[in-house]
Amino acid sequence: MKLFDSHAHIGAPDLLAEAPALIARARAAGVEGMIAIGAGYGVGANAGAVMLAGENPGVWASVGVHPHDASEWSGLAATALDGWLAHERVVAVGECGLDYFYAHSPRDAQREALAEQIRIARAADRPLVIHVRPRQGERDAFDELLEIFDRESAERVGGVIHCFTGDLPFARECLARGFDISFSGILTFKNASDLREVARQLPLERLLIETDTPLLAPAPHRGKRNEPAWVARVAETLAELHGRTADEIGALTARRARFLFRLGSGA
Repeated sequence: MKLFDSHAHIGAPDLLAEAPALIARARAAGVEGMIAIGAGYGVGANAGAVMLAGENPGVWASVGVHPHDASEWSGLAATALDGWLAHERVVAVGECGLDYFYAHSPRDAQREALAEQIRIARAADRPLVIHVRPRQGERDAFDELLEIFDRESAERVGGVIHCFTGDLPFARECLARGFDISFSGILTFKNASDLREVARQLPLERLLIETDTPLLAPAPHRGKRNEPAWVARVAETLAELHGRTADEIGALTARRARFLFRLGSGA
């Protein structure tokens, strides 16, 4: 099976030392490529993802400021992102976005950091990796995300909504703006029947798969620390929903990831 993990935090501070072993296990499981996500552990942690991308064939990096860390946004952070984006193995901006569920940073700070990163992505001509999570039972972050996309012309670069947990209308609004949909191990959870129905109704040619390592390990590994080798479980679940083989889903989503991140066929 040929697989592509479109979202893995293998450069996170507590995983960096183990990253070579994680990458080796992923390759043995058929993972031919992965995007190392730098955001999520403070601005400086992007450096780990960039380093891994530079040292490992089949690994590329995305750099950004996670909405949890949006309070750290500054001119210095923007300059740092610009510098990392000059690296040939840095292929996207993010993950960035809005998280009103945990609200670790004020909403205004999240909105500003997202808008600025969309502008950076447009200037660098890179796709965006988007995180979005509303308050429980609300649509606030979904609606505001679309408003910011429209105001900042995010459709000019497009990208991916990672770890998708929204409904079908929101998915279609994102697709219409040039953003693909990526599913994580949540798709395999017993209580995710609504999400599986959304995945079943979306066009396969616009879907990606991911692990979000080290989070969200898929069944039957739920509760363990996740790793890129387990992205196959997401492919298998998506295959069941669409009446395809896991090999076909692996190939389709890998091809789409390479197209989205403009990787061509090389390593």
